[in-house]
Amino acid sequence: MKKIKVHCAYDEMVDIIKLTPNPRNPNQHSDRQIELLAKIIEHQGWRVPITVSKRSGFVVRGHGRLLAAEALGLDEVPVDYQDYANEAEEWADLIADNRIAELSELDDEMLKDLIEEIDSGEIDLTLTGYDEDALESLLTPIDIDDFFKDHEEPTNEKEGEVKVCPHCGRTIEE
Repeated sequence: MKKIKVHCAYDEMVDIIKLTPNPRNPNQHSDRQIELLAKIIEHQGWRVPITVSKRSGFVVRGHGRLLAAEALGLDEVPVDYQDYANEAEEWADLIADNRIAELSELDDEMLKDLIEEIDSGEIDLTLTGYDEDALESLLTPIDIDDFFKDHEEPTNEKEGEVKVCPHCGRTIEE
């Protein structure tokens, strides 16, 4: 049985086959997201438990973490049981858990500074939740001059062909 350290508060460790994902959870998890989440959980341990409703028995928060645990081949996960007064309260918590994070705004400069600060080789930077392509995009400086290059006239064009700027791809009017 594979064990992952648990660093969060929880009510009990529960066999994952006893957990029931909410069949109406509108949040979908891509394979890439689950792969990154599994990597983070495997490296950092459990920082947040899976929330299960005492009322319905369904997972309310942590569907992605449950999928990551399955991908890791874990038998047990930390579970926090919550009381919900009614179905509406439970649904609101499930929806809000996904929506609230979407409403935040990243300070790209601060994020870049933090990632550069931890880029010492001590940890794999994908443990931040950003894959290699996203990290490269975030850390590669943008040359603003690339956006303001003069449109060049293409050469060796046949009459009647559309002229396209080689820098931006826009059509060039004659």
